[in-house]
Amino acid sequence: MVRVPLSESERERGARLGRALREARAGRSMVEIALRAGISTETLRKIETGRIPTPAFFTVAALAEALGLSLDALLRRADAVGTDPDLPMAASS
Repeated sequence: MVRVPLSESERERGARLGRALREARAGRSMVEIALRAGISTETLRKIETGRIPTPAFFTVAALAEALGLSLDALLRRADAVGTDPDLPMAASS
């Protein structure tokens, strides 16, 4: 099966997702968050830098939980038209 290349907007959304995760991580280390999410530090690094622009749903869900974020807030951030860093990041309930 041949993979369809990602569109520019899909790559941009992946970069925004990575930026949102990196900002939410704040002062916490990559190792700490990766361990909590059950993924490798290298995978987290690739997601945060946009090298994995479309991570698996359960990976994103695990990262959101590890960071104390709601998936809704993460989705809003990733789907934002602009790249406004001041978009609110709601905590999970």
